[in-house]
Amino acid sequence: MKITWLGHSSFRIEIADQVLLIDPWFDGNPAFPEGRKDEATAGATAILLTHGHGDHASETAPLAQALGVPVACIHELAEGIFGPAGAEVIGFNKGGTIQLGEVAVTMVNAVHSSSIDFDGTLRPAGSEAGFMIAGEGHTIYVSGDTDIMADMEWMGELHAPDIGILCAGGHFTMDMKRAAWAARRYFDFKTVIPCHYRTFPLLAQSADEMVAALPGVQVLTPEVMESVTL
Repeated sequence: MKITWLGHSSFRIEIADQVLLIDPWFDGNPAFPEGRKDEATAGATAILLTHGHGDHASETAPLAQALGVPVACIHELAEGIFGPAGAEVIGFNKGGTIQLGEVAVTMVNAVHSSSIDFDGTLRPAGSEAGFMIAGEGHTIYVSGDTDIMADMEWMGELHAPDIGILCAGGHFTMDMKRAAWAARRYFDFKTVIPCHYRTFPLLAQSADEMVAALPGVQVLTPEVMESVTL
């Protein structure tokens, strides 16, 4: 398995027979290096979206069409936004599991908000979510944008993810301290990768606080476009 941070909350996950793009955001992403979009998206098999905000979803429809891959996301985004825009969509909802080749993706709860805020309007876009991605004998918890929530207790027990991709930049989501507390309290991660940080001055610029708060856990802080193999 290979995980590549694409900056902010965007990831490329190569797992089993899939190449999954999580919340891909390139052209407007100040953290993403210019000219490397083709490299980041090469061979993609599907796009997973956690919610509708512009820093997660603004490029989804044209990107999905250009790559010829489906967009898997909550029903309202799929049927109300991206389907009508011409993208192939897989709409599902919290508690639902879809099979992408050899990889199972379950949508789970998150606590945030979700709207289309990137086309000159502000429209509801279903509900925010996270994902449990299972394949190659691993389960990855992609938190999406969220705060700590009691649901993390049963999510950790039921899905038993060993890898956590956790928002941790603060202001709009959990900060490093809160994300580390949630990781200790509700999960038994072997590996944690923070995200939704270092993009703007408003967000955390370092994951040192998380690293210090999670002794015994492999906290990885790759550079943008740096891949880690697990």
